[in-house]
Amino acid sequence: MRLRTAFLAVSALALVAGAIELLTVKSGHGLPLLILGTVGLLATAFERWRYRKPAPPVARWQATGERFEDPATGEPFEVLYDPVTGERRYEPLSHRSP
Repeated sequence: MRLRTAFLAVSALALVAGAIELLTVKSGHGLPLLILGTVGLLATAFERWRYRKPAPPVARWQATGERFEDPATGEPFEVLYDPVTGERRYEPLSHRSP
């Protein structure tokens, strides 16, 4: 995250320096800085959009029929299973909706 922030800062600084150079000196020497800053900012925005993580799949929890009591509290639990991911979850029976 620090590298991305530093790159954004340098790109913004190049963009501003190029714009100031073009507006004050009017010689065209600020154009490369202006282009470099713009490309840096756009590339960073594109990178964030292009390589974002996909949304996790919706869990489809199914009861396995397994039940047990928690030895510490004595509370009954039921085992739930998601066939898409293979994940197991232990849910107290008192929190289940009827």
